[in-house]
Amino acid sequence: MIETFDLSKNFDDFKAVDGVTLTVKPGQILALLGQNGAGKTTTVRMLTALLHPTRGSAQVNGFDVVKQAGNVRASVGVLTEQHGLYVRMTGLEYLDFFGEVYRLDPAARTARINYLLNYFGLSEAGRKRVGEYSKGMRQKLALARALMHEPPVLLLDEPTSAMDPESARLVRDEIARLRSSQRTIVICTHNLAEAEALADIIAIIYRGRILLIGTLDELKGQILGPVEYEAQLSRPWLVDGLTLPEGVALSENNGSRLRFRVERPQESNPLLLRQLAEIQAPVVTLQEVPRSLEQVYLKVMADAQAPLGIHTVAASAAM
Repeated sequence: MIETFDLSKNFDDFKAVDGVTLTVKPGQILALLGQNGAGKTTTVRMLTALLHPTRGSAQVNGFDVVKQAGNVRASVGVLTEQHGLYVRMTGLEYLDFFGEVYRLDPAARTARINYLLNYFGLSEAGRKRVGEYSKGMRQKLALARALMHEPPVLLLDEPTSAMDPESARLVRDEIARLRSSQRTIVICTHNLAEAEALADIIAIIYRGRILLIGTLDELKGQILGPVEYEAQLSRPWLVDGLTLPEGVALSENNGSRLRFRVERPQESNPLLLRQLAEIQAPVVTLQEVPRSLEQVYLKVMADAQAPLGIHTVAASAAM
């Protein structure tokens, strides 16, 4: 649904985006993570055909962002960080206005507006002025506007920025509901928990370049190493006669807790449990040690900002 190759954008001598190459398939959610000024918004603007690339290419829904800009704009729904709602309009008037912009006929506009207001729980608020809406309601109305023409691609820039936790949760739930086999969603966000909860693919961008891209599990394995499992014991116990399966290493033993580094959990964990049972280890629980996207992100950024670190991380990401 989205393909870019060496996508780049310069503003005079400043490289805002530098050689971004990625593929996002139908039904996937991509999270673009990075600092302010990393190039996330500029990338999205090129994907919406609002900015011409300086170098490289991009296709959205099969259309070239330069040669077929009109088709690209018709294929995307965009939620910007500052979404510019017209607060003197009612919700109905606002969506009707954008239905006209998208050249929907009156009957199709009415049906689509009623559907979206109901879908987002705004039916009763439709006749109220947008200025009376809460932050969460405004964000949901902006999402409804982005969906008026049923686009196959959604580009969401900081969809929960500056929102209270309850409103942010509502919007995240709506984004998850919007996932479908025929729709692709790109989210630019600073909210790592949000990205971890929603994204199928995560890309970390720094100074216009993608340092790392992949699923969360792939990023964890590449940056944090093999997964660890922790066995809690009912009493202090000395490891004696324990033969570890291939690909399993004992990384910590403090008496009442054992930690194992496991390369292939699906294969090795049943064997490990059998070995622990055979030597009558007093195991109460065996569970994976939690590892978060935040740990991955902070390590990648620390490496990138270290001397020559960005080259190391980028090279690893390309492997």
